[in-house]
Amino acid sequence: MKRLLPFLFLLSAPAYADITSSITSSVKLEVAAPGTTADRIGNSYSVSGTGVNTTDGTTAGSLGGLGAATNGVNAYTPITASQLTDGESFSYTVSHTTGDTIATTLTTGEVSPFGDLTSTSGGTASTLAGTVDNHVVTVTAGGSGTTATGQYVTTLTVD
Repeated sequence: MKRLLPFLFLLSAPAYADITSSITSSVKLEVAAPGTTADRIGNSYSVSGTGVNTTDGTTAGSLGGLGAATNGVNAYTPITASQLTDGESFSYTVSHTTGDTIATTLTTGEVSPFGDLTSTSGGTASTLAGTVDNHVVTVTAGGSGTTATGQYVTTLTVD
């Protein structure tokens, strides 16, 4: 009997476990807001050449260019180029980009008239809807620019 005693303890030992269960349901409804992104085009000027005479109309050898800025736009001094020596080869290139004017009197919701604008309209809720009833998730599509997400999650943990 003494030999069987340790086996009796093993057979009668109770098992312990923690069990946790959870069930959650949710609905998320979103309507996109309107928005605008704007990228301002800056001022630029470049000139290159060989075998040419240049002038801005007043000063010989002037290369022209950009001056002081007013509301984001630089003053521009153009130049005139002519061949330095008749019959000789020459090359001349000039490039000028006038930047976007920075508006000084904008009100809320207005955007400066920059050269690169992207605008999106806001969403329309219209029939957008969602319900959770006794863990039954129902979503109804809305208008453009809307999102409806329904979720049902069951979790069981045994420790």
